[in-house]
Amino acid sequence: MSDRYPGGLIRKTPPTITPPVDGEGGSAPGIWTLEQVAYYIKEGTWPKGILPKELYYTGAGNVGNPLNNAVTISSPVQVGSDTNWLTITNSGDMGAAVKEDGTLWIWGDGADGRTGIGSIQDKSSPVQLGAQTYWSSVHNTNAHTLATGAGRLYSFGLNNVGQLGKSNIIDVSSPVQVGALSTWLSVSAGYQHSAGVLEDGKLYTWGSATLGGLGHNDAIDKSSPTQVGALTTWLSVTAGYFATAAIKTDGTLWTWGYNGYGLLGIGTNNIHASSPIQVGALTNWSSVYMGTRFSYCMVAIKTDGTMCTWGRGDSGQLGNNNNADYFSSPIQIGAETNWARASVGGPNCGAVKTDGTLWTWGIADSGSLGNNQDISASSPVQVGSETNWFQVAAGKQSTLMTTKG
Repeated sequence: MSDRYPGGLIRKTPPTITPPVDGEGGSAPGIWTLEQVAYYIKEGTWPKGILPKELYYTGAGNVGNPLNNAVTISSPVQVGSDTNWLTITNSGDMGAAVKEDGTLWIWGDGADGRTGIGSIQDKSSPVQLGAQTYWSSVHNTNAHTLATGAGRLYSFGLNNVGQLGKSNIIDVSSPVQVGALSTWLSVSAGYQHSAGVLEDGKLYTWGSATLGGLGHNDAIDKSSPTQVGALTTWLSVTAGYFATAAIKTDGTLWTWGYNGYGLLGIGTNNIHASSPIQVGALTNWSSVYMGTRFSYCMVAIKTDGTMCTWGRGDSGQLGNNNNADYFSSPIQIGAETNWARASVGGPNCGAVKTDGTLWTWGIADSGSLGNNQDISASSPVQVGSETNWFQVAAGKQSTLMTTKG
């Protein structure tokens, strides 16, 4: 995920801040991943004016609904009354979030210790995980979660193929640190595997190697983080359904793993890849998003603010105004140049523009599109008329979103 500002490129170095930092306003020119934003917020060196505030939910009344009820809703409803939400993640069966004070909150399906509370109990509203205040980001699937704090990586939940990175296949019901490193910059939880990038630009994956999703040019599962190649030029990574996508510091986009429906965007269909392959020749990719189940598509945003999609399109999840699959290369959605960040859930997607408007498309299952009706959309449709949305997290039959200050 990324936060887009006029000018500049994706960066690994600390931002140049225009004061004030402690008050409202200020700026950080350039394009930054949300993981970087969260890190510098914790360091106290990020403008306060853009911080996310309120948390909202729309969708099914299932176990992943954080509103403490079993009611399906078709337009955004605020979750609680807190106004200090920082980053969010959503699989549909469970969700998690980090607040500005560094606390970690989670809800949903507790099977296999997925909620990290030390038991297998479901939670129908956000509960704080422990008392620590060092958390900066969290990423989950329907079965396991990764979280970072002070540069360290923690995991919990289902571990049947080593996706927790603990050198075993034993489930964990509360956060346990992965290794001893304290330099994790970007991490992502996929369907049965995980991935992460260190501050030095090295890329690691672990868990299931099915269909080449780990990128190690083999089909051997890994139960601890294993470096992909020897390059030190990786910036961010996204793990999905037996597939992975990553962006380098030069702005190039790379994918590998499962290629059904042309998911990898490399011009072929059902020809899987067990090591990274560059998607086209462009050098201006800023962020890429992939769902962990059912969607089989990718969404990516460029540094010029344009948005592209590719892969499966039978439910309109590509947003290109039809229901056809598309795998020859990424296809631009509309002519807008103000897309800021996006998310892929099941066959439903969401995105936020730099003007603070929220847009969704794909299958309208159980109110997941938030458009107050169960009508699917094959191109982005604005949710309401508000202009203060900041982040969106699409999941199976649901969407989470935060506002900005």
